Amino acid sequence: MTSLLNLLERVPLAQNTMEHRRIYSVTELNAEIKALLEKSYPFIWISAEISNLRIPTSGHNYFSLKDARSQISAVMFRGQIRNLQFKLADGLAVTGFGRLSLYEPRGTYQIIFEYLEPKGVGALQMAFEQLKEKLALEGLFDEKHKKQLPFLPALLGIITSPSGSVIHDIINITERRYPNLDIRIMPVKVQGDDAADEIGAAIDMLNRHKLADVAILARGGGSLEDLQAFNTERVARAIFASQIPIISAVGHETDYTIADFVADLRAPTPSAAAELAVPVKYDLLKNIKEFEYLLYYNINHYIQQRRLIVAQTQKRLVDPRRRTEDARLKLDDYANRLFRAVSGRLNQIRERLQWRRTHLHAHNPIRQIQRFRDGLQQDKFALARELHATINRDRSSLREITSKLNAFNPASILSRGYSITRTLPDRKVVRTAESVKIEQDLEIILAEGKIESRVMRIRKNGEKNI
Repeated sequence: MTSLLNLLERVPLAQNTMEHRRIYSVTELNAEIKALLEKSYPFIWISAEISNLRIPTSGHNYFSLKDARSQISAVMFRGQIRNLQFKLADGLAVTGFGRLSLYEPRGTYQIIFEYLEPKGVGALQMAFEQLKEKLALEGLFDEKHKKQLPFLPALLGIITSPSGSVIHDIINITERRYPNLDIRIMPVKVQGDDAADEIGAAIDMLNRHKLADVAILARGGGSLEDLQAFNTERVARAIFASQIPIISAVGHETDYTIADFVADLRAPTPSAAAELAVPVKYDLLKNIKEFEYLLYYNINHYIQQRRLIVAQTQKRLVDPRRRTEDARLKLDDYANRLFRAVSGRLNQIRERLQWRRTHLHAHNPIRQIQRFRDGLQQDKFALARELHATINRDRSSLREITSKLNAFNPASILSRGYSITRTLPDRKVVRTAESVKIEQDLEIILAEGKIESRVMRIRKNGEKNI
């Protein structure tokens, strides 16, 4: 504090002192610092670990870069993010190329990245692992989705570059194994920026127009960069959506791509793919000949056995003409016996019918019916008389009972000025004064209508409020 006072004492206090001072506004100071930073550090390489990654709706990636002792803010804009082959994540060690800048409104400085790559692992390898994990979780590699290859395809599709040695190897092997097999070549790029889209479009076209029974997706060996088209999501989803079985034959036997995992079958080389897709015609013809011989032998053996059985059976059989003659004799005998039996039966029926006709004539039912009809008419008249007398007696009894019921009907009693009193709410009939209490609610039933009342006083034998 003392040194600060001594310093102030040595400063001249002239009136124009304020005029010689350079006083900055915050905006001016931040602008000069920004210009100084951008001039001093136009572009730099930096290596650190990502933390606090944020991705707003704009698509820009905001994060911090940190090492053991310090950290710095960083941003990578959406345009540069599109060119990345992997996804940024917290804890990922990266090496990047960018420029320093200062965000004036807040006075914070940051590094703006133009390029990033995983530290220690190549960007393409990182992208490969990330896409492989993503598609595996979605089930694109599951065996249950793998389609069976046709035993003998009528049309073979080949998706590859038309200028490479791969197409010639496949055609040569196919022609050697099965001459005259129809082959549909889908020429595509197998390397470069447009390769993935061309491969996916070729697979889609094969399925849309049903141009093949099985297809081979092939290219020769190469680096990870050379095989990048076969490690894209576009190609993977096109293979998965294909209804035509796809054989993946990309690179050498030790090379594995995303297409290998999604395809219905992986071949170690394009030549092996042709062998897996197409059988050997000579072997098929040889098998057909063997089956033909076996079929001829088995049928001939079967016929010989049946001929032997027929010959043995013929020896045990009687001459059919003799059996026919015996059968005719038996038939004639049965016919005569049947005729005699039927004739005798008919005669019995005729005799019995004649007897019944005579008996029926003697007991003509018409006379009996007339007799029964006269008796029925007499019974009807007698029943009507008895029924009429019974009804008159019942009517007299009914009138007598009705008179008695009317005499005892409570409604008739009420019409003469009487009433019925019941307690509320239990609706018990009041017969004595002791059965009610003061303030008791009552219901009085009259001949016409009801009256609800409340007990004010109770009297019995001249006594009040008993």
